[in-house]
Amino acid sequence: MTFLPFSETHWPAARAIYEEGIATGTATFTTEAPEWDEWHRSHLRHSRLVATDAAGLVLGWAALSPVSGRCVYGGVAEVSVYVGAAARGRGVGRELLRELIDTSEQNGMWTLQASVFPGNEVSLRLHRAQGFRIVGHRERIGQLRGRWQDTLLLERRSLIVGTAV
Repeated sequence: MTFLPFSETHWPAARAIYEEGIATGTATFTTEAPEWDEWHRSHLRHSRLVATDAAGLVLGWAALSPVSGRCVYGGVAEVSVYVGAAARGRGVGRELLRELIDTSEQNGMWTLQASVFPGNEVSLRLHRAQGFRIVGHRERIGQLRGRWQDTLLLERRSLIVGTAV
């Protein structure tokens, strides 16, 4: 597996993987994958990765979105990790998230957060294995296809960035 910076050329394959995640109904409130320009604007320019196999096929992607435009939250971002259905269960998500954490710390991020549906056990295990902890349960935080959904808020504090008192 190779990790590459996520670029526009990867978007068609990454979008297809995103759509697979959307179709599960357990990965996101999003119901339709955006066009590249919208996705590009809504994610940080750094800490965007794709995982590819030996043939260059995109297996999955990971990226960060800002949680706020306020400068005080400049080192806090929300995590997205998506793995193609054909590549699931092979450690792609684990390696992508580990690489994303490393890249985020190289770019000064001190807190990563993830919002996960309580029933998405795979995502919960993935995040917990990389040092995320549940910091909140948000009841009826949003609707997905007309039904209220809860989410669990997870966070990971860097052991490298933002540790000085």
